[in-house]
Amino acid sequence: MPIRLRLAALFALATLALVAVGGIVFVHSLRHGLETSLDTALRARADPLVQRVRGASGGIDFEDPHRGSLLRAQDAVAQVLDPAGRVGDSSDAVGERSLVSPARRLRARSGPLSSVDTAVSRVETDLVVGGIVAVLLAGFGGWLLATAASRPVERMRRDAAEISEHDVASRLAVPQTRDEIAALARTMNELLARLQGALAREQAFVADAGHELRTPLATLRTELELAGNPNRTPDDLRDSIHHAASETDRVVRLAEELLFLARNDHHEGVLRHEPEPVVQLVTRSVELVAPRAAETRVAIEVHGDPNLVIPLDAEQFRRAIDNLLDNAIRFAPPGSAVSVDVRTEGPVLVVRVTDHGPGFPAEFLPHAFERFRRADDARSHADGGSGLGLAIVRSVADAH
Repeated sequence: MPIRLRLAALFALATLALVAVGGIVFVHSLRHGLETSLDTALRARADPLVQRVRGASGGIDFEDPHRGSLLRAQDAVAQVLDPAGRVGDSSDAVGERSLVSPARRLRARSGPLSSVDTAVSRVETDLVVGGIVAVLLAGFGGWLLATAASRPVERMRRDAAEISEHDVASRLAVPQTRDEIAALARTMNELLARLQGALAREQAFVADAGHELRTPLATLRTELELAGNPNRTPDDLRDSIHHAASETDRVVRLAEELLFLARNDHHEGVLRHEPEPVVQLVTRSVELVAPRAAETRVAIEVHGDPNLVIPLDAEQFRRAIDNLLDNAIRFAPPGSAVSVDVRTEGPVLVVRVTDHGPGFPAEFLPHAFERFRRADDARSHADGGSGLGLAIVRSVADAH
């Protein structure tokens, strides 16, 4: 059911409840007021007659034809009846005939008052008719109000439906009013900006990944074509196979890095937070890269408390440290040292890898952790860098 109809029905039901409760209270108060007013008037008229009857000394014998009349001629029309309904005294204008029939006396004892009942019945009819009109007007008014209130939302819905998945700049019009509708439009625009930004990053990521894969795959294809040349010598064949295996390793490594980042982006990788000796994990990573560091005479030093135990995911932590050490060894001058310092600063674990290489240009620092970004593209391609190492380091840190 549309919201407009639901709001109209809600307004109508609320009005019906108010009219019903208010009408019941009003009718009850009206009946009580009319009966109280009538009782008061009747008692005011009857009390003097009762006082006369009770005030006569020795009681009154209504059968005595010589007694004087209790009701003077100037009194209003009145009669005194005994419990059996016999006339004890009457005004001069009434005579001796009883004004109250037996049936009327019976109704009077049971309580109903025709005048009060008639007035209350007329009011009840007016309330029912007025209540129906009020309910209909309330429902129609609620429908109009809901229609007016939902018009900006419907306009935003149409605008949002017209935005395609390839549109990276469209935004919803924000009403000038400072109300919930305007806040909704601003929130929707912020959501669109985030989604469009994510789409742009995904598109750039796919394009960069395709670009990165194209070079090693082209090289691999060339080496395989050369290996199939019948004029190649066994040494040439072994050299081609060696280069093909190297390019294959590069493709596999790049695919693994892309898969790791994709899983972390979608929170598919479950962190296993277990107490781990941090310095020992760093030492294992150092031992893994030590042969390559020795080729360029780069020493690696590890500093930290060997008893420091931190809950973390050892596999992901090692992956981050491996990338930091790979960068440090790649750019450290021959004969220099790479230092790895492990410590805590309050609740934060700090692992600092320092080398004596050229460092990043100042203009590159804001982009250092972006994917496929390199300070020196030519040099990074030559030594096998994919531009994903620091992106993986940031992903691991964010995941923890």
